[in-house]
Amino acid sequence: MGNSQNKDALDSALAGKGLRMTRQRALVYEVLMDEGDHPTADEVHRRVRRKMPTISLATVYNCLEKLVECGLIRQVNRDRESSRFCGNMREHGHFHCNICGAVFDVDLAEPVLEQLAPKRGFRVDHFDITFRGLCPACSQEQTAGNRRTG
Repeated sequence: MGNSQNKDALDSALAGKGLRMTRQRALVYEVLMDEGDHPTADEVHRRVRRKMPTISLATVYNCLEKLVECGLIRQVNRDRESSRFCGNMREHGHFHCNICGAVFDVDLAEPVLEQLAPKRGFRVDHFDITFRGLCPACSQEQTAGNRRTG
């Protein structure tokens, strides 16, 4: 989605909840849409401060809360770790790296969804699928470490 489409989606969703567009909300949303890497609120704060040095962490939390409430982003939780935020609103799963903590989107194959099709009696409103393991970089590093110690 391009910047113009992102701005239109943001304007429309905020207006639908009776909220106004602010520069802070726009920057937080822009950060999430630009990188697509599931940052924590602290990471979002650091990124937004590059463009708006005076923004507080509390303001970033408030912006994130409103963006989730408007259905523009998702809050991704994993056990007791800090929440992460995802700008991908298509139905998808997540892969969590057990070593570095990175979170990656996983597109789910259409046949998976067909198994839960309404014609079989299911009504899927939302789903959250999480895969856990090692990302390519951590997997390669661990394999290289095993070769050195093995």
